[in-house]
Amino acid sequence: MEPQIVDLARTAGSTVVALMATDAWQRARERIVALWRRAQPDRADGIDGELETTHADLLAAHDANDEQTQHELGEEWAGRMRRLLAAHPDVVDELRRILDELSPALPGNDQAVNTTIRMRAEASGSGRVYQAGRDQHITER
Repeated sequence: MEPQIVDLARTAGSTVVALMATDAWQRARERIVALWRRAQPDRADGIDGELETTHADLLAAHDANDEQTQHELGEEWAGRMRRLLAAHPDVVDELRRILDELSPALPGNDQAVNTTIRMRAEASGSGRVYQAGRDQHITER
């Protein structure tokens, strides 16, 4: 499996678990279940139940200040995400969009949602300019 997919799964797992302790949890849960419903409709209801069970486990671990359990829950969801992406690589971009949408709600993320980014670049001759305010993926042939 490509390292980028493994990293995406790891990020998704930790993000989903981190969001369980925020006000954005219900929206995150709905988006993740909808992703599963498109990729593996027969497993979507089970995933919804697993998310709710993990949510309860996380809240209990959070109250007990049990960081090990919190970490393990993130790893469990990273594994689920990795298996989903391995079986359905067509949902990679959708998962990235979900994470981008939900990341401002993560604890400790004080990014302004409506940030203005201004960039200026010049190229001459056969020069090229690539600019991005965030992730950038370039494929040239």
